[in-house]
Amino acid sequence: MSEQNTCCGASAVTNKRPSAADHDAHRQSVREAYAQVANANNEDRGCGVGASCCGTTDDSAINTLISTRLGYSQTDIDLAPSGADMGLGCGNPKAIAALKPGETVVDLGSGGGFDCFLAVREVGSSGRVIGVDMTPDMVSKARANALKGRYENVEFRLGEIEHLPIADATADVIISNCVINLSPNKLQVFRDAFRILKPGGRLAISDVVATVELPEEMRNDAVLIAGCIGNASLIDDLEAMMRGAGFKQIRIQPKDESKEFIKDWAPGRNVTDYVVSAAIEAVKPGS
Repeated sequence: MSEQNTCCGASAVTNKRPSAADHDAHRQSVREAYAQVANANNEDRGCGVGASCCGTTDDSAINTLISTRLGYSQTDIDLAPSGADMGLGCGNPKAIAALKPGETVVDLGSGGGFDCFLAVREVGSSGRVIGVDMTPDMVSKARANALKGRYENVEFRLGEIEHLPIADATADVIISNCVINLSPNKLQVFRDAFRILKPGGRLAISDVVATVELPEEMRNDAVLIAGCIGNASLIDDLEAMMRGAGFKQIRIQPKDESKEFIKDWAPGRNVTDYVVSAAIEAVKPGS
């Protein structure tokens, strides 16, 4: 596997091995973008990138429209606490997760908690949902939403998805919605996901993938990186990373219909020539 598909845009172009400082700078840029999203949503105002996967608007009707385009039902939206649905993501991981009562679910990049609140209704009172996000503003927002909705078996932890603050063999299922593409080290994300899954545990992820290699100018564009486009990995490279982490039964299913909303994330940039949303599934082998 080449270094260029496991790191941020600049290193992908130069083939220079990224340093810890490079990774931290990448994460900080993304963290700042999503802090703006959380704060804008808290203050009922737009953040200027409302159509993006990382955007929010001050209009709940628009956020609802975005979420229904991503595959959520009106019932899903109505069941979540107000303010949890910010119109984020590129799909609906719950739709492929096949969650069961009593399961423990971990959400990578949980944001305001929307997917966590939907998941907890599937796993029931005997189950448990843990959301992890690296942005303090998002964690605070999610915790406030949990209090608002009176959820007792949902918790939110501050941490990076490359180094999850979760014990080994904790989760039955890992979900994630358009977050892993943001990571400067996706291989490490999958390695740590593998670590926290129980034997036989599974991944159910919605994410943006590259169908062809992105041009240098796209991979170096901070706005496109934070907007879930510029750091997308090729499908074959993602599969190689997942196999390298130990996963089996890997399935990456691109969804061509997602181009209808992805084109709005960067108008005039022809981004759908390069990226598409996909449903990503895999299993950790049993003992």
